[in-house]
Amino acid sequence: MRHGPRLALATISLVLFLTFLDNTIVSVVLADVQAGLHAGVSELQWVVNGYALAFASLMLLFGTLGDLFGRKKVMLGGVATFCAGSVICAVAPDVHVLIAGRVVMGIGAAASEPGTLSMIRHLYPDRRERARSLGVWAAVSGLALALGPVLGGLLSGVGSWRDIFWFNLAFGLVALVGAATVLPENADPTNRRLDLAGAGAGVVALGCLSFAIIAGETSGYRTWWVIVLFAGAAVAAAGFVAWERHSANPILDVRYFRKPSFTGSNVVAFATYFGVFAIFFFVALYLQVVASASPYSTAVDFAPMAAGMVIASVFTGRWVAASGPRVPMVVGCVLATAGILATNGFISPHVGFSTLGWTLPLAGIGFGIAIVPVTSSALASLPPEHSGMAASMTNTSRELGAVVGVATLGSVVNGQLTVDLVHRLNALGIPKAFQSLVITAVTTGNFSNQAASTTKNAPASIASIVNEVVSAAYGAFSHGLNLALMAAAAMTALSAVVAAISMPNRRKLVQLAAASNSDLLHLGDDPSADTAVGSAAPVVTIVSEGEG
Repeated sequence: MRHGPRLALATISLVLFLTFLDNTIVSVVLADVQAGLHAGVSELQWVVNGYALAFASLMLLFGTLGDLFGRKKVMLGGVATFCAGSVICAVAPDVHVLIAGRVVMGIGAAASEPGTLSMIRHLYPDRRERARSLGVWAAVSGLALALGPVLGGLLSGVGSWRDIFWFNLAFGLVALVGAATVLPENADPTNRRLDLAGAGAGVVALGCLSFAIIAGETSGYRTWWVIVLFAGAAVAAAGFVAWERHSANPILDVRYFRKPSFTGSNVVAFATYFGVFAIFFFVALYLQVVASASPYSTAVDFAPMAAGMVIASVFTGRWVAASGPRVPMVVGCVLATAGILATNGFISPHVGFSTLGWTLPLAGIGFGIAIVPVTSSALASLPPEHSGMAASMTNTSRELGAVVGVATLGSVVNGQLTVDLVHRLNALGIPKAFQSLVITAVTTGNFSNQAASTTKNAPASIASIVNEVVSAAYGAFSHGLNLALMAAAAMTALSAVVAAISMPNRRKLVQLAAASNSDLLHLGDDPSADTAVGSAAPVVTIVSEGEG
């Protein structure tokens, strides 16, 4: 019996690793997807956002479904759906089928992930053991996020980008069999009813907003139907808030946002993932398109960043336990900002490991420190009976940061590939008739191949013009990347200010623990608790050190 919960936790970790891994695993193969399927930048955004959007918008709904009908049933259905989406992506003949497969995978992830936290509460009724298991949960999620680009580069370096999805299928089947065999079923059917109206309004708001941001890049933000989408998102968001405020069984009790620590945790979760995906998506794409890096070499460039994230998160737990979440969260956001700015300052077509080997890890260390106290701070700010809602909302904020970051910053980069490139081509005297051909080649991934074939046997004068066009195209891309990274740095810097204002210090947390008698905060007198929890549940260890 002692090994039963541990084996169940290992199985839960497999499911969790799988769902978080696919947030970032495709980032290092975007250029290969672009060239192989002739995809534009906006379509590449949907390859990333299709997964994250479905994940974010449906997570709260599936969490409620698990409470009502059984968490194991919903989780198994989610893993099976994830595997089906992986097959669709692996055999996709064009980018639109690939995007559809990514959406299916996101739906499966949304159904799989909420039950992982809920099951931990049932598997570990003892508070100290539950704290340790929560530590494993957060450590696995951070590890999966950090290893995504590295593993993706290794798989595609050995084979092709499609091997990523075959790997997902194999890993998913192992997780599916393990979950079906090991995990017990549990549900809370009397706890609450299904809030379909609230879930529907949330999905509509997120979907309309993301689609409007991405579609506006190519169709124009003044196009009538893009404006309608933005208006629809605003109306749906307002309806969601109004409904949830008066719902007897809200999918998200919006009144909890009156608590500064809960709101601050979600803002930091949003901002850190906004910054993480700015690097994972745009820097990886730049390295492959402009610096001609292979997926394997891109993985090598990102490996120190992944290591920085993991190592920083491991050592941050004790720091948070000693000082509370405020100082580590602020320091983490500041370091992430510095890493983004340093990467932005040194990025160039000739950048290599000697430069990225310290700028990316600096950002990774910052992200690793900042994300450690986010979930536990949100959990500590709400009553224990609503801990599932707190965790789901924090994870939703993370995924929203990914969606909005890729969508809005993609608008900036794509805009520079068109507007700025036109100015550069005009300065070179390139005729209007040829400018559209250049822009189409750049945005669909055919530019490098066409430029190489044109200059291969061309006269020196023609080759010189082509090289100037290449420089103009890459200059436009670089300008767009610089603007995107500056925006990401501004977001993480703002989150540092939010954390400084909203996060309680250690003494305040002890007072809150004494007042609420929360089982997420009170671990008893076990002096080894903060060691056991490690990086993932630092807040829950604070009281064990003394003043509570």
